[in-house]
Amino acid sequence: MKSFNSAIWMLLLFMLPAFVWAQKQERQIGDTTSIRTLIPESKQGLLKNVSMIANMNYAFRNEFVDGAYTQSRFKNEQFRLEIRGQVHEKVFFRFRDRYTRAQTSESLDNLSRSVDLAHIRVDINSRWSISAGKMCADWGAWEFDWNPIDIYEYSDIVEYADNFLSGVGFTYTPSAKNQWTFQILDSRTKTFEELYGTQPNYTASKAPLAFVSNWRGSLFDGKLKTIWSYSLFNEAQDLSGRSANMNYIALGNEFNFFPRFRFIYDFKWSDERLDRTGIVSQTIPDDLFPYSVSNTVYIGHWINLRYIVSQKVHLTFVGMLDIANWNNSFNDPENLTGEQNIRNAWGFIPAVEVYPWSNLNFRFFANWVGRVYDYSDYAQNRFGAQNSTTGRFTVGFITPLGIF
Repeated sequence: MKSFNSAIWMLLLFMLPAFVWAQKQERQIGDTTSIRTLIPESKQGLLKNVSMIANMNYAFRNEFVDGAYTQSRFKNEQFRLEIRGQVHEKVFFRFRDRYTRAQTSESLDNLSRSVDLAHIRVDINSRWSISAGKMCADWGAWEFDWNPIDIYEYSDIVEYADNFLSGVGFTYTPSAKNQWTFQILDSRTKTFEELYGTQPNYTASKAPLAFVSNWRGSLFDGKLKTIWSYSLFNEAQDLSGRSANMNYIALGNEFNFFPRFRFIYDFKWSDERLDRTGIVSQTIPDDLFPYSVSNTVYIGHWINLRYIVSQKVHLTFVGMLDIANWNNSFNDPENLTGEQNIRNAWGFIPAVEVYPWSNLNFRFFANWVGRVYDYSDYAQNRFGAQNSTTGRFTVGFITPLGIF
């Protein structure tokens, strides 16, 4: 028995250092002052110049096709997480990722299509700045210039465009009333074959670039504001070596002549040697033309009316007319009438918006999004296109929610 007690004491003495060490470790773990922070203290001052924003558009949709009710569902219309900030007195960054789009890398710029923005900006001086990376192409017009969460439904030209492209941009701001931008961008994110199919009469350009110029102006003490732009896309060459370009003009005009009423009119015109927008090509069956057709013209008219009933209640209306034409006299020998119009698409969106808090950019909304697709007799008889209507009644909320 005596030998057994001696063995117990020897075991306790042996374990005592380990027990004391464990107690010391426990105290260290509980003491938060000894843990290294996720962001080093030397870098924590940068956070005062960094913002994270959750851009959200969430709604309950009730959908109709040709006047018949089809379904109801909740949908995340938009969710784009954005981080932007300043890392130096002259260097800024901006990143925004869209979680409501597939995370697939694109062939040309090697970035996920879900990435809207991933660029830096360097302010050379008070008037000049340069940006590089994936950025918003400065197409012009107010519809495209707004945060995507503020758009209930895009018009055709904007909806079908590659709106976020990699490249460089230069901005000149001579005064608070004028700003000029010039960008050199990739003209697309996909390869030529992915976008246009196997083209029998065109070859891809070795330098598929887009050149964008933009003017933002404020006239008559801010009563008229403009976002005008011209863009040239170098896409391909035909068999004779001539360039097959796309020319795009967008003229956005905002009128603020009355305190409670705002009127916006955007005009868009896209002349496409190859059908970049794609609506005409999608209308034509593949057994007739299994690739993108040539010589298409798209014209867009977009209006936005806003009446401020009170600080908390706004009434809005959006009207759209999108015209798709095909100059097909050389493409379709069976078009004996010379008809160029393929489709007119009408859109109308009345909405009520309620802003419950004056110190937070947050609004509830209820709207009706109606679309009417009217095909020409030529498109119906030649390609089997059919007129149709769609609509949805939506209730939801919109906010660029600032996380920090």
